[in-house]
Amino acid sequence: MEGLVNILLRTVDDRPWTVFHRLPSTVFGLDCDYNIPMNKSPFTLAPEYRDYVWGGSRLRPQIVPTAEAWIIYAGNRISSGPYAGRSLSDLSSEFGSDLLGSRAIAQTGNRFPVLVKILDCAQWLSLQVHPNDEQAQKLEGEGFFGKTEAWHVLEADADSKLIAGVKPNVTAEALTSAIESRSELVLDLVETAPVKAGDTLFINPGTVHALGPGLLIYEIQQTSDITYRVYDWGRPETETRKLHIDKAVAVSNPNAVALVVDSPEMNDGEMQTLTQCQYFNLDEILVEQKTLNLETRGESFHGLTVIEGQVQVSAEGEAFVLNKFDTLVIPACCGSYQIQPLMKSRVLKASV
Repeated sequence: MEGLVNILLRTVDDRPWTVFHRLPSTVFGLDCDYNIPMNKSPFTLAPEYRDYVWGGSRLRPQIVPTAEAWIIYAGNRISSGPYAGRSLSDLSSEFGSDLLGSRAIAQTGNRFPVLVKILDCAQWLSLQVHPNDEQAQKLEGEGFFGKTEAWHVLEADADSKLIAGVKPNVTAEALTSAIESRSELVLDLVETAPVKAGDTLFINPGTVHALGPGLLIYEIQQTSDITYRVYDWGRPETETRKLHIDKAVAVSNPNAVALVVDSPEMNDGEMQTLTQCQYFNLDEILVEQKTLNLETRGESFHGLTVIEGQVQVSAEGEAFVLNKFDTLVIPACCGSYQIQPLMKSRVLKASV
C-alpha cells in the first residue's frame, strides 16, 4: 500500500517525489506521515541591511549610511538551490537536525541558533551591554535568549579603538552611579583598546562595550539582538534609539573583561579556532594553493564567509564560487565538502 501512495503522488503534475518535503497525515484516506530528508546541497543567503546612524559606506556604497549586513540569521531568505525564496527559520523548523546539527538541536531546538553580522562603523556605536540567558528571560520574558558574542576585526583604521569592559578596581556601585548619570561620566570608567585587522575579542554578557570609528567587524552572537544602551555619545533619544538605564544597571558586570587576541599564525590549507563557547565556534581558514577537506559529521551547519580572496566550495556534485563577503551555508546533513582556493584566500567558518 505504501508503494501505491508513492506512485500516485509521483504522477501529480509529473513532478518528482523530491519536491514534497512534508505530507499530511492522511493521503487518499490512508494513515501515513512522510518526512522527506533535507536536500544536502549548500545554499547561499540574501543579506539584510540595517541603516543605523553610525553606519558607513563600505557595505552599500550607494546607500549611506549602511551600518550592518545580517548575513546568517533566521530571517535571511535563501537565494539558491531547491529552497530559494524560503527563510532560514522555515528550513530550521521543517528539517531540524538535518540543517542545524545535533549540537544546535541540543541547545536551542529547531530555532536557528546564531546571528552573524558585518558592521561598518563610521562613528562610535552606543556604549551598551547585553544580558545572559537567565537575565534575558527575567527582563524580557520566556523564549528570549541572552547575547554572548564575539568580534573579528576585518578592517581597521590606524587609530581605531573600541571599548571592552571597565578599568580595574571599578566597583559595582561606581559603575551603577555612572550609568544612572546618563552622561559621559561613564567614559571615565571604561577600558579602551586599540585594535587591528585580524584581532578577535570574545564578549561575555555583562561586558560594557562599544565599537569605534574606522572599524569593519564580523560579529557572531547568540540568536538574540537584545541590547541595553548605557550612553549614546550625546545623540538625542528617539522612539527607536533609547537608553535602557535600569536594565543596563541590572546586567552590567564590572568584572567582565574582553581581551584582544592576535590573529594566529597559519599555514596553507589550515584551519584554526579564533574563539569558541557553548553557543558558537568561529574558525579561520587559510587556503593559498592547497584544497581543504571538511566534514560536518551531522554535528552542526557550517556558515562560510570569505573575508579575503576567492574560493570554490564543492559538495554534493555542485560547485560554488565565493568572492569577498559572500556567504554559503553547508547543512549539517551534507557531510564532506572541499574548499579550493582560486587565489590566496581567508574564510571564516561559523558553527555550533
